[in-house]
Amino acid sequence: MKNQLSQEIPGLVEACSQILIAAKRVAQTRHSPILVALDGGSGAGKSTLALMLEQATDSAVGPSDDFFAASVPDWEWPKRSIPDRAKDVLDWQRLRTEALEPLLAGKTANWHPFDFAAGLRPDGTYSMSKELTVRQPAPWIILEGAYTSGPQLNDLIDLSVLVDVSLLERHERLAKREGDVQFLLRWHAVWDAVEEYYFSEVRPKSSFDLVVSGNGISETSNC
Repeated sequence: MKNQLSQEIPGLVEACSQILIAAKRVAQTRHSPILVALDGGSGAGKSTLALMLEQATDSAVGPSDDFFAASVPDWEWPKRSIPDRAKDVLDWQRLRTEALEPLLAGKTANWHPFDFAAGLRPDGTYSMSKELTVRQPAPWIILEGAYTSGPQLNDLIDLSVLVDVSLLERHERLAKREGDVQFLLRWHAVWDAVEEYYFSEVRPKSSFDLVVSGNGISETSNC
């Protein structure tokens, strides 16, 4: 599988290899476990790359999407300033206490993820899934998702990684992935400017410990 991927999507294999090398270097100087934040714009391929890393290591992966600030009414997001949207997009406290802090302490983590599929409640908020997500402790913790290298988690992150993909390619990927055109149009209207702000003002490329290319990422892969 790896040889096949090396021929078909060498950029993806290279990104995985670079992260593995950097994380192993960090692990040599830190007490286990270590936290790797896999950040990048929507459509960069963070989830696929996180899966590859999970398959190649003894790690626990947590998607930050599970901790979307579901208590904020959907209609309220466009009314907030761009910096406030970036600051409030995730339920940082729940992410820390239910996922990251237990895993960093070598304990099992449990959380109810944000349930987008259930749809909006009458007040415009979303509910949490009834199913419990469980992650066992591991030497590496991989937190994947946009905004995961934000200042709210600076004290926990050992390695911040940016998965870098051009805006045009990311938007093309999102268009292929999302079946609801109206949802995607509204999503771009609310969140494109937030991502631009975050990756230029809050966490510019130069501020990351490691920058890898996400070009050529496919839906399923191993490294």
